[in-house]
Amino acid sequence: MCQRPALEAVGGVLYGIWRSQIGRPRDELNLITHWHERAVGGDALAELLAAHPDVAGVESWAMTPTVRPNSDAPPTRQGNFAFRYFQTPPPHWDEFLSLCAQAWPGFEASYQDSQVIGLWRYDGGEAGLIDSVMITRRPDLAAWERTKLPQGERETEVRRMLSRRYDLCDSTYVHTTTLITASDRTDDARWA
Repeated sequence: MCQRPALEAVGGVLYGIWRSQIGRPRDELNLITHWHERAVGGDALAELLAAHPDVAGVESWAMTPTVRPNSDAPPTRQGNFAFRYFQTPPPHWDEFLSLCAQAWPGFEASYQDSQVIGLWRYDGGEAGLIDSVMITRRPDLAAWERTKLPQGERETEVRRMLSRRYDLCDSTYVHTTTLITASDRTDDARWA
């Protein structure tokens, strides 16, 4: 779909391509790229994708990483990836970020083989709010469900911080995906 050499030729680097699993149409993809010259990114990517016969439409947003990711190294392991979107009033943004930074190490320690990939802030966004998206990886959908039901003090404290973070937002919603660009195994499941 979006070939790495073609993307690199116009100054972009592929970070990852995810296929919708739950919450979005099955034929919808999420694609994240990194651009050497940010100003050309969205237009250049749209042109590349528009040339592909199977692409019916493209929407793109410029984003800036926040607390994570710390590098442009892409995720490579397959799993259940949750894309959680937030709309946060600006006066709550600093506390929101602080809660993320505090909760993530406990989250990763509590839930085996789970990780926070990153939290990106949208440039622009809805007037009066800060729009962001967080991507988390779990080994499978059962592990995603498991993280919603805390057990023990450490998990309860992680859930408390995450719940407070939700309280700071005007809106949040999530959809789950699998990583098409994973290097360890392919997603060949078919969802009826």
